[in-house]
Amino acid sequence: MKKPPITIRSPHLEGAEVAWFAPLCNGDDEFLGRHDIRYKSDWANTSNILLTADRLGYRNILCPSSYQVGQDTLTFASAIAPLTSNINILAAIRCGELHPPMLGRTIATIDHILKGRFTINIISSDLPGTQLESAARYQRSREVIEILKQGWTQDYIDFKGEFYNLQLDTTAPMKTYQQNGGPLLYFGGYSPAAVDLCAEHCDVYLMWPETEERLLELMKNMSEKAAQYNRKVDFGLRVHVIVRETEEEAKAAASRLMYYVDDVKGKEIRERALDAHSYGVSRQAEMRKIASDDGFVEPHLWTGIGRARSGCGAAIVGSPEQVLAKIQRYMDMGIRAFIFSGYPHESECKLFAHYVLPKIKTFSMPEAQGRIPNIPPQTPLAAGIRS
Repeated sequence: MKKPPITIRSPHLEGAEVAWFAPLCNGDDEFLGRHDIRYKSDWANTSNILLTADRLGYRNILCPSSYQVGQDTLTFASAIAPLTSNINILAAIRCGELHPPMLGRTIATIDHILKGRFTINIISSDLPGTQLESAARYQRSREVIEILKQGWTQDYIDFKGEFYNLQLDTTAPMKTYQQNGGPLLYFGGYSPAAVDLCAEHCDVYLMWPETEERLLELMKNMSEKAAQYNRKVDFGLRVHVIVRETEEEAKAAASRLMYYVDDVKGKEIRERALDAHSYGVSRQAEMRKIASDDGFVEPHLWTGIGRARSGCGAAIVGSPEQVLAKIQRYMDMGIRAFIFSGYPHESECKLFAHYVLPKIKTFSMPEAQGRIPNIPPQTPLAAGIRS
């Protein structure tokens, strides 16, 4: 039976939401494998990166979550929110860490501070010191999301599940600034339970870099699953980037980044992460195995970074024209959101903004979906698109 085509939630959007990454989890350095205290995860460094991205025109920024290292995501987001001008904040939420009604109130509070420039990255990994099998973790996330949505859109929470049993009134502080369902939910995951959760409840399916063929397979699979719920989702890509004036300079920068990394050191770094043995991480390892000797799995997609970090393990590497062409290929496939990063994060943020960002028509997902109250859903998106 022939598979249906990829169906995306926002086919009318010609550009992309271009986001950067705020290394809250001690993930910044000039060289991988050799930590420099100048790049430690503290308020001064991380807030500077975020505000730099805001000033340079990025439309969103991912604030990740980790128990082991770094800063608390929601505390950081609340502190930085009034200092920003245009950028959205994409805060990673590890479902189960906070009691859902209290989490809903916290998210609504930050959403009001940002006047709707708030998005949520749903995380379903184990809580520190605990371990659940995959299906149970995603079921817990499903329950958290359903409770959040009830609290944001209804006057009463009436919920009974495997993890939560709640009956309580909702109050004004729990109502989000954004309308039409509250902040957009971004989600990444590969297991059947993860795909099902995203298809039913989330708005943007985030993928880690893989070959274009494998990305298309993931997108088709998600489209089919979402159709079972009479829904569509948008697609996003979390990927590193190294752009220089010439391809040779970009490849030299990639090689320099790995100067202190050998196989032993790389494995030690990867094993530190809580998700080091997840299916998504194993897919990144598979990609490295099929790459060429210099680490490229397809033109301008370099897998070397994955030797020294868990999670997103590849970078777009090349000249401004080559990097832009690769991004355009992804956009032609139907990818509408990009979360870029590089090492060190501030300098790579500036380089990408100088060489590539002005050539991409960008928008903000909450504006595009009509979530901001002063932009009615039927209004043209001119206010949300930058040429």
